[in-house]
Amino acid sequence: MANTGAIAGWGTALPPTVVTNADLVTRLDTTDEWIVERSGISERRIGGTLGALSAEAGRKAIERAGVSASDVDLLILATTTPEMTVPATSATVHHALGLSGGAFDLNAACAGFVYALIVAHGALATGARRVLVIGADCLSQITDHDDRTTAFLFGDGAGAVMLEADGSDTLEGFDLGTDGSAHDLLYCPHGGYMKMEGKEVFRRAVRATASSALAALERAKLTPDEVDLFVPHQANLRIIEAAASRIGIPMERTALVLEHTGNTSSASVPLALAHAADSGRLEPGNVVLMSGFGAGMSWASAVVRWTGGCKR
Repeated sequence: MANTGAIAGWGTALPPTVVTNADLVTRLDTTDEWIVERSGISERRIGGTLGALSAEAGRKAIERAGVSASDVDLLILATTTPEMTVPATSATVHHALGLSGGAFDLNAACAGFVYALIVAHGALATGARRVLVIGADCLSQITDHDDRTTAFLFGDGAGAVMLEADGSDTLEGFDLGTDGSAHDLLYCPHGGYMKMEGKEVFRRAVRATASSALAALERAKLTPDEVDLFVPHQANLRIIEAAASRIGIPMERTALVLEHTGNTSSASVPLALAHAADSGRLEPGNVVLMSGFGAGMSWASAVVRWTGGCKR
């Protein structure tokens, strides 16, 4: 790989309102047992705005990295729920944080954060010194809360990492892909709600996540046994279990937060990564495999070498 950089800081933001399965049972024809069995989700966070959640997570990542906002060369905001059609929400987040350099939104649905992470490494390899990558979504805004088949799945949140060029090659392998012929399996029209062919999305998610992860590992010249932590998109516990099994990674080496966050799309991978880091599950030199899959249908996997955050 070309000279890239390291994760020097990370941060998260979740809205304060917690919606439990018990809350949903009071107005939907469902049960806590039914929801947990099918998804592994017990509660989700709802509320806030995309800009505010993104800025909070980004600010924490900047502070943890021990740098100034004016030192950031580029902001990439991965999201499927921008606040406006124009301008990009990254512009308002850029202003809120007092960043320098450029900013843009990236939409690859639930694979968005990993896409953005890979693009960020490309920027580092071609001269950028610091890139702030944020994954954030407010899926509650495009969820039909009266639909018992989807209302329990989605939540809101944001996660961010600060990448710094430090002479290392921490991105050891990656894989990107899209199958546009399946775009109508999961979509949301302008002004409408998300529509999903659940069974087919499940099948494709397991297959694509596993094949993408294995392709990224092969390019990194690593095996599943060498992965210290697998950080998948937090869509559904059964999808994660099936994909991890196909890859050959046990669940004890898999990061999970969806029980308390639900599916937060672009935010799910950085939320799970940050939780693992804050819980002491990562040490310098660890191999981290991140994989996302979502609408498009798009997928992305990245193998990174954990450096332990800011070295200052």
